[in-house]
Amino acid sequence: MVPLRWVLVRDPLGLFKPQAFLCTDQGASSEDILSWFVRRWTVEVTFAEVRRHLGVETQRQWSDRAIARTTPALLGLYALVTLWADDLHRSQALVVRSAKWYNKKSLTFADAIAAVRRQIWADAAFTTSPAQVEVSKIPSYIYDRLTDLACYAA
Repeated sequence: MVPLRWVLVRDPLGLFKPQAFLCTDQGASSEDILSWFVRRWTVEVTFAEVRRHLGVETQRQWSDRAIARTTPALLGLYALVTLWADDLHRSQALVVRSAKWYNKKSLTFADAIAAVRRQIWADAAFTTSPAQVEVSKIPSYIYDRLTDLACYAA
């Protein structure tokens, strides 16, 4: 048995169900317990996104050293994509992709990684075409839509 300190949170408007937060630190204040939960939530979201988009915990290495370096490398990639997408968002206001049935108001990691892919693919360092503009065989809005689909599907 371990003694627990718990905090019960109730919504005075009745919109949310009461929720209990538990802590093994008997001396922790209610404010500390709730702030620890709020800070922990961002970590949980990060790990969920890294699992979903970068395959953390699904690696198939055979040596302990390879296993030990893969997760930090993927977390570093997550941080790099997040920072790069934030920079893109500050400079050109990235569009949040959504469907009619999904009311999404903020960027997700899928949006971030698609924006970074688009930036990498559009960068002049990766183009092989000459500097002169060629006649396009498809309208630019179709090209942009195909690029968008490829960025999300990759």
